[in-house]
Amino acid sequence: MKLCAPWEKAFNRIATPFEHFIHAQTTTGMILMLMTVVALLLANTTLVEGYMDFFHTRVNLTVGSWQLSNTIHHWVNDGLMTIFFFLIGLEIKREVLVGELSNIKVAILPILAAIGGMIIPALIYFSINSDGIGANGWGIPMATDIAFAISALVLLGKRIPTALITFLVALAIVDDLGAVLVIAIFYTDQIHLLPLALSGGAFLLMVVFNRFGIHMILPYFIVGLFMWFYMFESGVHATIAGVIAAMAIPSKPKRTPVNFAEDAKELLDKYNNYPVCDNHLMHENQKAILLNIQDRIDAVRSPSARLEQGLHLPVALSGSPPGPI
Repeated sequence: MKLCAPWEKAFNRIATPFEHFIHAQTTTGMILMLMTVVALLLANTTLVEGYMDFFHTRVNLTVGSWQLSNTIHHWVNDGLMTIFFFLIGLEIKREVLVGELSNIKVAILPILAAIGGMIIPALIYFSINSDGIGANGWGIPMATDIAFAISALVLLGKRIPTALITFLVALAIVDDLGAVLVIAIFYTDQIHLLPLALSGGAFLLMVVFNRFGIHMILPYFIVGLFMWFYMFESGVHATIAGVIAAMAIPSKPKRTPVNFAEDAKELLDKYNNYPVCDNHLMHENQKAILLNIQDRIDAVRSPSARLEQGLHLPVALSGSPPGPI
């Protein structure tokens, strides 16, 4: 029997639709579209100067005598965007292992489309702007902002064929990978080898964690921070650390679905053996059993799957602010 106070029922009537909206597939697209409109409005009003001044405000991270100082603009580009590229890395890994890019016959069309969509715009740009201060901007038109296209398609719902969305998602994965390579190779001014080697060492340590079957996310997070910092210090764009770190996250769960089904059945049988109290409170052992079941649920989902699902909404909310234009 479901027990619920009248005030709780009223709250649920308000909160539940909001929760459904927050976790709906269309939410990211709606946020992206909204922030685009806000950014365009700010860029074309008298608020633009204060808006730009805000993003050029310096924020310092200080520990003892050590200090890391950057503008908000750079914290977004080197910090929040690293999380975005980490999520992209997880998606690339999943698509290569079990998704649209796992079958080369299926993947060849979006791969060729993405390569063509990067090379042709860059050549057109360079043919027009081969001289002057704008010559270095050839990489800008290479980035196909598939996020807008996918968001628009998702907002249209079932009226759009699933095959079209699948094609665009596969194209986006290849396009993002190409963008990462362009940033790493052509838009790095100076490379410092010692920090780069230390960043590589941090990545190898994460690979060792994976090989030894460590499925806790915390060790990867701690070592990943060092990897990001040394990548930042090396002169290579720090967002590259996000994609590379994603490759070290385990994609296999600790326990198989068969193991989970057996364990869950056994634990639920134990749970049902305890009598229901008159005050509807659970026995302490029942609470322990529920926690045990939750541990089994976490064990049957790989760390990469848990991170990918958990990061989608935070990335949508933090990675879509009306940043500098």
